[in-house]
Amino acid sequence: MGRVAVVTGGSSGIGAEIARALARDGWHCILLARGDERLHKVAAEIGGEYAVCDVRDREAVERTAEELRERHPAIGLLVNNAGIPGRSGFLEMAPEQIEDVLRTNYLGSVWCLRAFLPALEAGAPSAVVNNVSVEGAVAFPPVGPYAASKHAQLAFSRALAAQLPSRGIRVHTVNAGWVETEGFPQRTTLRPGPLHRAIVEPEAVARLVVRMLERNRREAFIPWWFRPVAVAQAVWPGLFARVLARGGGRGFRVEDG
Repeated sequence: MGRVAVVTGGSSGIGAEIARALARDGWHCILLARGDERLHKVAAEIGGEYAVCDVRDREAVERTAEELRERHPAIGLLVNNAGIPGRSGFLEMAPEQIEDVLRTNYLGSVWCLRAFLPALEAGAPSAVVNNVSVEGAVAFPPVGPYAASKHAQLAFSRALAAQLPSRGIRVHTVNAGWVETEGFPQRTTLRPGPLHRAIVEPEAVARLVVRMLERNRREAFIPWWFRPVAVAQAVWPGLFARVLARGGGRGFRVEDG
């Protein structure tokens, strides 16, 4: 058995592709997600394990981590990938959905990191990969609550990157743009045009994760040219807001999962 990796949201999309890529690289993967059937299928395909777990539920995450530590007291990698879309603005989205997006995309990563930290320390040198989003660095009006959840997750990831190395744990942050998955059907939600060529497949994100682990690369954007967009909003927030207000922010649905 290779080193042990825990991958949240591992039943489909980017999470499943990351698990496949890690398995090919010699990792023994434990997949977490809410649905049993797909989890079982992917875990069987890669020769891994799975546990049904809702990352929104802190107590459930803690129970799952405790159960897994009985079999795997030391893990080498935690991939915080679980996420849900939020295709609406702050003024339009139902309050319950706003809370759900924040609990899944942000707090789910926090609860998993805290619950699996003892196993990561036991497995040091180890690593955490946080699958954030370009939306963690760029805020577009049509997906404001989603962007807020990813901004929080990005701050969480960057804070950990400064805090965890002293414990022998590296932190890697992935900021993906438009990724075509079942839960995030970018080709049908993104306005048709040249930007469709910027849509990437989950396999590309999975390959990037493996490269980041191999080369100890701490933070990356995919596609790479989203980085200057993020810098532009950080440096010129007023100008960026005026440009988005002029177009209503329409056509930009930068979500991953």
